[in-house]
Amino acid sequence: MAKATQKQALGRGLSALLKDPANDIKSVQDKNADKVIGNIVELELEAIEINPFQPRTNFNEETLRELASSIKELGVIQPITVRKLDFNKYQLVSGERRFRASKLIGLQTIPAYIRIANDQESLEMALVENIQRQDLDPIEIALSYQRLIDEIQLTQEQMSERVGKKRSTIANYLRLLKLDPIIQTGMRDGFLSMGHGRAIINIEDQSHQLDIYEKILSDKLSVRDTEALVKNYHNKGETKSPEKTELPKFIKNGVKEFSEYFGQKINVKVSKNGKGTISIPFHSEEDFNRIKKLVQSAK
Repeated sequence: MAKATQKQALGRGLSALLKDPANDIKSVQDKNADKVIGNIVELELEAIEINPFQPRTNFNEETLRELASSIKELGVIQPITVRKLDFNKYQLVSGERRFRASKLIGLQTIPAYIRIANDQESLEMALVENIQRQDLDPIEIALSYQRLIDEIQLTQEQMSERVGKKRSTIANYLRLLKLDPIIQTGMRDGFLSMGHGRAIINIEDQSHQLDIYEKILSDKLSVRDTEALVKNYHNKGETKSPEKTELPKFIKNGVKEFSEYFGQKINVKVSKNGKGTISIPFHSEEDFNRIKKLVQSAK
């Protein structure tokens, strides 16, 4: 307990050092930089801004409240990491859940490691650190890998070294981005696993991908069942559905807009006399309520 108190006191002492405008630390060469950079410092939450390079986009409210409750009881056990932007101004590199949870319970300060980094270094640090987390969904990880390729110009071999993953593992994640966006959303929402996604990606035609996706959801297919379904699809050459009435152009365009709005494939059936039906599938009570809200908001 004495060591913890001493550590906290040290953190508060460093906080005061950082608030001295006459000796503002801007680089690792500056006076007292060695006392601050890489050390744990108590920073005011108001002095920290969210990292625009953060690859995580979904924060589960329930788990965030659970973390907030834990922090309220035990404090922030693992410090966040920030980079110094300006005098008493910092930007998150990693630890956004701890940052958000601390704000949720009204904390004024949070323990933080301080680093000096430019935008590119900050992006790479944020992406690499977040990829190594256990609670990212497969699409978030795939998008992070893609950003390392697009924005940092890393090869898959270089990424393998940075994140400690096999090159084949990285390639498997990147392939998920070839899935239809509706299926990607389904993976992010937890309706199907990465194993399901890896099976579906072996089908190039995205309309057929969606057919299999809907069958997975409606029949609650396992990964093995999905692999067998995809294998059967290839063995038959492209399994074709019974011939359907050609949809008019205005319906095709409208269906696309409907599907994007509701976040899943909308089914439209049209008879020869021009009459038809529109059906919106849902996969759970939560999904039904989500669709209901979208319909109500459109009134």
